[in-house]
Amino acid sequence: MLPKMLGWAFGVTVAGLIAAFLYGGTTGIAVAAILAVLEVSLSFDNAVVNATVLGRMNERCQRLFLTVGVLIAVLGMRLLFPVLVVCVTARVSPAQAYHLATQGGGPNTPGTYAYLLHQAHPAIAAFGGVFLLTLFLSYIFDEREITWLSWIERPLARLGRLRQLPVVVAAGALVLTANFLAPAGAPISVMVAGALGLIVYLLVSGAGELFEPAEDDAPAAANSARDLIKVTGRAALFVFIYLEVLDATFSFDGVIGAFAITSDPVVIAIGLGIGAMYIRSLTVFLVRQGTLNDYAYLEHGAQWAIGALAVLLLCTIRYQVPEIVTGLVGVGFIGMALVSSIVRNRRASRTAVVDPKPTSPVGRLTGQPN
Repeated sequence: MLPKMLGWAFGVTVAGLIAAFLYGGTTGIAVAAILAVLEVSLSFDNAVVNATVLGRMNERCQRLFLTVGVLIAVLGMRLLFPVLVVCVTARVSPAQAYHLATQGGGPNTPGTYAYLLHQAHPAIAAFGGVFLLTLFLSYIFDEREITWLSWIERPLARLGRLRQLPVVVAAGALVLTANFLAPAGAPISVMVAGALGLIVYLLVSGAGELFEPAEDDAPAAANSARDLIKVTGRAALFVFIYLEVLDATFSFDGVIGAFAITSDPVVIAIGLGIGAMYIRSLTVFLVRQGTLNDYAYLEHGAQWAIGALAVLLLCTIRYQVPEIVTGLVGVGFIGMALVSSIVRNRRASRTAVVDPKPTSPVGRLTGQPN
């Protein structure tokens, strides 16, 4: 099934490399290929995280994620978003921003495209960090039947009975970040951007829940947290928007980090777009195969990866954290969760194959063995 799901990705790869060649020759192909490999290798955790949300959507909406969603990811986040940031930061027109991008120059050269993006990084990181942190806290403060790191998840779930605790903790983290991590002259922009991240999370996730079917309307078979009704209509729309915002926050560092390889926004959009398509195909594959159901702790690992990425994003406001570190941390949490899930499944299998002792007719009536 995976080769079939990757059909879209293969098609986008061919089209993207042809476009890169027509735009930048052999150099364009080489840089686009490097960026695509970088995006795939560092974004595997994104696929698992996205799958936890995409699994709530019906098949039609999942196809929308692979078509319209990838256009948003490539044209919106990888091409238009950096240009928009430069336009706002430098107060220039889109044409002037593109001219700056084609002039080259690194993040330490004043006036260049990469420099302007680097200057805007604290606000970008604050928005993405607070959004992801609130998402993680909303999950970890919620009581659930299955826990992975029980020694910490269960106490935190009990604390989560205070309904607004995730918002309180996220807001407190934003205040601390603005006071102790924001560069000189940037605390206000960090506070505003972080507050917007919190507001966007509350609006989008809340709107999706508003239109979901009530629990009383669920079929009798839906007797566990994983047997969710596939959302449709307005609920599916808001879940789709929520998924796109979530995916966008994951791509912030990748987009900015790509400028260490090239400052050409077109090549960046092509390379990262190819990688994003593979991640999207893998996301749909995980949902269709029911991987999150088969490996019970994968969702937990993905959420802890979100929490780690949120903290690292906020730290990058002051400190430089290599992207390889953020990628390895996320993959590390998911890898440990996968191993734990496999161990759990094997234990369950060994328990299932142990036959109970045969009982006599009387024993069957009383429930007692011979």
